[in-house]
Amino acid sequence: MTTMNCITAYSMKNVQVPSHRAKGTDEHGLKIKQAASAAGKDPLEFCTEVSEKFKSLFDLGLISYTDYIRTTDERHKQAVQHFWLRLVEKGHIYKGVYEGWYSTSDESFLTESQVTDVTDKNGNPVKVSLESGHQVEWTKEENYMFRLSEFRPLLLNWLHNKKHVVWPEPFYHIVFQWLQEDIPDLSVSRQSSRLKWGVPVPGDPDQTVYVWLDALVNYLTVAGYPEAHNQWWPAASHIVGKDILKFHAVYWPAFLMAVGLSPPKQIYVHSHWTVNGQKMSKSLGNVINPLDKFSLYTVDGLRYFLLWQGVPDTDCDYYEEKVVRLLNSDLASSLGGLLNRCTAISINPEQIYPAFCNEHFPNKRLDHKMAYLGNAKAEDYKLIESVEQLLVEVRNYFESFQIYKALASISLRVKQTNNFYQRHAPWKLDRQKRDDQMWLGTVQYVTFECLRVYGTLLQPVVPSLASKLLSRLGIREHERCWNDVQFLARYYEKPCRFEGRSLGADTGILFGRIERSTYKIQ
Repeated sequence: MTTMNCITAYSMKNVQVPSHRAKGTDEHGLKIKQAASAAGKDPLEFCTEVSEKFKSLFDLGLISYTDYIRTTDERHKQAVQHFWLRLVEKGHIYKGVYEGWYSTSDESFLTESQVTDVTDKNGNPVKVSLESGHQVEWTKEENYMFRLSEFRPLLLNWLHNKKHVVWPEPFYHIVFQWLQEDIPDLSVSRQSSRLKWGVPVPGDPDQTVYVWLDALVNYLTVAGYPEAHNQWWPAASHIVGKDILKFHAVYWPAFLMAVGLSPPKQIYVHSHWTVNGQKMSKSLGNVINPLDKFSLYTVDGLRYFLLWQGVPDTDCDYYEEKVVRLLNSDLASSLGGLLNRCTAISINPEQIYPAFCNEHFPNKRLDHKMAYLGNAKAEDYKLIESVEQLLVEVRNYFESFQIYKALASISLRVKQTNNFYQRHAPWKLDRQKRDDQMWLGTVQYVTFECLRVYGTLLQPVVPSLASKLLSRLGIREHERCWNDVQFLARYYEKPCRFEGRSLGADTGILFGRIERSTYKIQ
């Protein structure tokens, strides 16, 4: 079984919540039926157990959604059959004979150029998919066919007019290259004698809807198809693995065009994870169980690593020492250490959001001459400019789903803020002297403001950790949205609602260091 991801009407007004987010499980197909049989279970019972495990993982992993769709749901069956009838009504379905290679593992029809000869573990010659490596079998059966070949010009035009519709760019070029050659019509049903576990073709009980046509329609199902989908469609973005790119970037847009609907707004593609340079495989025993890693690194820790290191357009390698090194450096030392230092009772005995003094840190844009009279140095003004630029960068990176770049930018600014704090060493200032006291408060204020920005921007990635950071700074839950950032209000000689406010409770270190003895070297 696979999961689906669909985001509609994404907005940066609040960095945490797109307007509509759907997840779910694709549950039909021959390989699911075979897996259920191997487990000695009814297919629906088997699918329900697996689907519940996915839901549990989403909940434990703090992955939120507004709808959860299973392709075995009755509402989805109705949507698929309505979609099928629209294809028939428009004249895009005909009865024909399909003869060729079929991969049960991939639920995919393959041409001669997409398979190759290999020897299996028993020394027998077999054919396998060039892309997935899964074994294929020769199939000949009378099925319903979709006139995919007729949509090649429309698909090329769609790609030409929307250069970023498939993103990142390397995957756009892959799809474009596929369409440089003629594409054959596609079998969109299987004989029920071969595949019963699926949605029956309307009016023909001897045929079952092809599992990928069935599965792709679930994006419409969650949008309310066929009656109420106009609210969300086509403002939809799909997040898909590179191994199922053709289904989403060739078949799906063609299906949608065929029934008079627009293709999705954007298709975001991600690559795969390897483990110590090897493909993740049950036979190799190197499959990473996220539940185990949650207990070792925390949910936020694993999320941070995966989103920081998960570069979409290339496969990424997982190994324990890399995880530990990143989390200890970024979350425990750099971010957590800075928060602990600037909120400690020894440096902030009143436990309040500090006060800023324009005399000691004048805004050189407002009064260029005054900038030379304050305590702030050129590097300090560069920090302010850098954090202001961060807000622009992160917005753009989040909107383009380049989360790793957003986290790299935030990490860089956290290090700059640590340098700022270390450079001015506020713990060395004499509180009995007015100027020192005012400068100490100003250094503290700038540091608090930087931390508040970082905590706000990190909410989609490490929600629990970000909440803990913001609560320690005294930032209330309704003050954590994008529009609440208003960085360094006092520097711009505007009122700051946080100044003088009591800090939140000290609930301990932000993120505990992970010791080498606590994890297994793979």
